[in-house]
Amino acid sequence: MNNMLRTEVYEGIRIDWDVPIQVSDGLTLRCDVFRPDDDRQYPVILGATPYGKWLSFQDEVWGGQWKMLTRHEPAINKLSTNRLQNYEFPDPERFVHDGYVLVRVDVRGTGRSPGLMDLLSVRETQDYADCIEWAATQAWSNGKVGLSGVSYLAMNQWQVAALQPPHLSALCIWEGCSDFYREFTRHGGILSLFSDLWFDKYVLPVQHGLGERGWKSHINGEWVSGSQTCDEQELALMRKDWRQDVRTHTLSKAEFWQSRLPDFSNIKAPLLSAGNWGGQGLHLRGNIEGYVQAASPQKWLNFHCFEHWTEYYTQTGIALQKKFLAHFLKGEDNGWGAEPRVQMLVRRPGQEFSARQDEHWPLSGTDWTSLYLNADASLHTDRPSETTQLTYDAAGEGLTFLSAPLTKDLHVIGPAAASLRISSSTTDADLFLVLRLFTPDLKEVTYAGTNDPHTPMSHGWLRASMRKLDLKRSLPYRPYHALDEAQPLSPGQPYDVQIEIVPTCFVAPAGYRIGLSLRGKDYEYPGDLSGVNATIGQPFTGVGPFRHTDSADRPAAIFENRVTLHIDPVHPPCLLLPVVPAQAPI
Repeated sequence: MNNMLRTEVYEGIRIDWDVPIQVSDGLTLRCDVFRPDDDRQYPVILGATPYGKWLSFQDEVWGGQWKMLTRHEPAINKLSTNRLQNYEFPDPERFVHDGYVLVRVDVRGTGRSPGLMDLLSVRETQDYADCIEWAATQAWSNGKVGLSGVSYLAMNQWQVAALQPPHLSALCIWEGCSDFYREFTRHGGILSLFSDLWFDKYVLPVQHGLGERGWKSHINGEWVSGSQTCDEQELALMRKDWRQDVRTHTLSKAEFWQSRLPDFSNIKAPLLSAGNWGGQGLHLRGNIEGYVQAASPQKWLNFHCFEHWTEYYTQTGIALQKKFLAHFLKGEDNGWGAEPRVQMLVRRPGQEFSARQDEHWPLSGTDWTSLYLNADASLHTDRPSETTQLTYDAAGEGLTFLSAPLTKDLHVIGPAAASLRISSSTTDADLFLVLRLFTPDLKEVTYAGTNDPHTPMSHGWLRASMRKLDLKRSLPYRPYHALDEAQPLSPGQPYDVQIEIVPTCFVAPAGYRIGLSLRGKDYEYPGDLSGVNATIGQPFTGVGPFRHTDSADRPAAIFENRVTLHIDPVHPPCLLLPVVPAQAPI
């Protein structure tokens, strides 16, 4: 590797390529520094990426996402030349000229940084803290370092913030889960195959050591994954295999998971946590849980819509980021301190998203409303009057319960949950819950979610053998499963299960119906999918890449079973919804 510092000036930005950062165990990581072309000191926005800092957003790996982004907001092609764009990190052209230094780091074992690739590990988190302190002491830095980024570049912010690096001054955590077991790899204990897609398609192609077998950068014309070219056997020795690890460590109590779970009580830096209403499979629950659990006295929660990567790069999204960062990194008295603690876009069928704000989560005035599942497949505020059972084949379409047409608009915003009594024909059962909304003529309402154009109102998942609750952390509206042991079922014996449904936000107009489906497999959008093309490596059928179809995790002999829902007045199956008062438009 060429160790000579190389610089250039582009669009008035001084770029220092491949700057070395020596971390605490002696390894040298590589970063790029984008700064104003002068000798003044500026606040720093830093991010640590596994996606190759020299891999262009417009390249083949992310090309589909880039096309969707620019189709949503074509002005992006006019606001910047986009030459320096890198996936899930701020565009230097849109921040440096506002008086920031941007530092983009390849995490250990990826891109230009050597070392053993061990993603989201304790070592990688310590590296991140070392990078923050390095950036704070450079000649171009004013000593204040903020973090910003999407997805992985948000997830690792929770971790490093818990280490409390002294110069960490702000966290812009945009669509980043905070519990990698519950939100990334095992929904309700059920393996999500997204891990395989993510590791295969987005991480392995930029592993350090690919050299000339890897990508050539469209940003600066050099090799994204370093100058050394290794064979497959050598590369395998230079990484921990995430796919294998998530299969080996099946319970949340494994050190693999516990070591990656931040101590939220140690997070004290000011933070903006931005989640996506359509991100139930990865990018919603963690932003909420991180916000709720973080000890920072200055924290804000924001909800947006559209695809996973879109709002971070829109003019609206960047304005929000800049206002937050300027307040805490530049000390600007720009009104941010008076911003409501919770802000969101509200979804209503057939209308533009509307803004809503609050000072609390769950929202002020939430009326926790119980809808009971009845034998006639209805959802009703009255408890069922008789005892009966409904049985479904887990390999089939399951059961769907519908409310009567609503007599008035219903504003449903917040966490939801279900209480069920079930039995299985085998020693286990995977329960897939889908919260749905239907028009008066029973056409399903869906929204473009983070990774699928037909995303229902919300999802909940639970492997019945993992039903044990953590009673200290559970709330009536947010069951919290320990997921630390499997308790097999006795076939035919009823069991009570509480199922968390990922928070949601929608207005159900008068005449519409709310639905809840209980299934033994992933949701599939029932409408026309003929015109939908995948850009993320898997078909769009309603759950994007967050599929739960691993045959080793879900052997047919156990999970292609018959599941019975037990209905009786004493223990009625129930859907708990967060109904909130209407709020005047802002």
